[in-house]
Parts: sequence; structure tokens; C-alpha cells
Amino acid sequence: MHKGRAEAYELITTVAGQVDALATNVDVVIAPPFPFLEMAVEHTRGTRLIIAAQNCHEADQGAYTGEVSVTMLESLGIGACIVGHSERRQYFGETDAVVGKKIMALLKQGITPIYCCGEVRAEREAGKHFEVVGRQMREALGALDPAALVGLVVAYEPVWAIGTGLTATAAQAQEMHAFIRKELRALAGDIAGAVPILYGGSCKPDNAESLFSNGDVNGGLIGGASLVAEQFVELVRIAGRVKA
Repeated sequence: MHKGRAEAYELITTVAGQVDALATNVDVVIAPPFPFLEMAVEHTRGTRLIIAAQNCHEADQGAYTGEVSVTMLESLGIGACIVGHSERRQYFGETDAVVGKKIMALLKQGITPIYCCGEVRAEREAGKHFEVVGRQMREALGALDPAALVGLVVAYEPVWAIGTGLTATAAQAQEMHAFIRKELRALAGDIAGAVPILYGGSCKPDNAESLFSNGDVNGGLIGGASLVAEQFVELVRIAGRVKA
């Protein structure tokens, strides 16, 4: 929840103008707040940028004042949507059961769900991080047709590393991403190998190469660094180089 319309326009058009010519081997997604989605779609048309929403409601329509449906997003030309973000869980009480319904609704409309999962600091320190993430995966994704999981992106968020300046080490990231891959394999078999798993937790240009170099870390879900065009473009450049 950052920036007004003029600032958002400047950020979106700057990023679009720079990333389109580089790192053609990576997908580049930006997720502006709801009021700026239509502008983002209009001003990135014809570029490689995919526009994502930050959230959605699971119902097609109804008396849900203030909410935005997947069908509304589809009508705007939105290509992806973040669901289950740690801030949605923390501040708005979203459960994995609800997030699972959102994922189903998105897949039905052909929009890529970016499913966020991860543990808080107390859970990591108690050694429960695998238990927590495994439960999140099963409860949100367990009801899906296994074949549908190929349309999914998973983002691992170590909640203790979001906005805190802390970052999971490259080894910690790879360990959890490999665990997530194993959970996906249990749910969907060999399809798991085709599901991108992103790292989201204070990923910046100075640590991105070590994170992205891991085999099961397929990219990043970028927070603070995405608000500065130069930093975000550099992250795209790093991803393109590392994953070449």
C-alpha cells in the first residue's frame, strides 16, 4: 500500500521501459494496488510485463462490499494474483481454507495464483517451520485437482525476514524450497518440478545472486526493493544472469 497515482505511473512505466529489453529468460510480474491495475495494464500493453493483483475474493460476485472478484480482475486483463500473503493472514485473518478457494477461483479464470506460505519467527525458533509450511501447503492446495497445480506459483515468505532487514541464508532458503518441492510432489507427482517457487523475504540486489543460485529457488517475490525502479530492474537483471 504505497504511492499515489502519479508515483505509481512513473514506477510502472520506468520498469516497463527498462526490463522489456533484458532478461528475456525470466518472467517479470508487477502487482500494483487495486486503483492502479487498469492503468498498469494499459501502459504495459505490448511489453513482457505481467500485471498481478495483490488479493482477490473467492466469490464470483455478491454482497461483499469493498471486495474485488476474480471475474473483475479477468475483465481488466490481469494475468496473476497474490493470495495468502503473510500480511493478509496477520491483519485480516485469512486462513488456508479461504486461500484455497481463492486459488480455485483464479485457476478457473485462467489467472495464475501466486500462493504465499511461510513461518513466523517463533515457529522458526521452535523448529516448527517445516510443520507449519507443510500444513499450509496441504490445507490450501490439497483439494485441487493435481493437474491444476501446474498453473500455480508458490512463494515462500519467512515472515521473520519481511521488512525486518533479516534475510534467510541461501542455505535456509534452499532447504525450505526443497521441502516445498517435496510437498508439491506428494500432491501432484512430477508436475511439482514445473511449479516455480519464489523467495520472498528482504530480497535485494546485494543478496539476490546467492539466493537465486539455489536450484529450487526460481525467483523472488519482491517487497521493499520493488518500490525503487533501479533496484527492481537490477533484480530482474540478476535473475536473468543466474538462471541463464
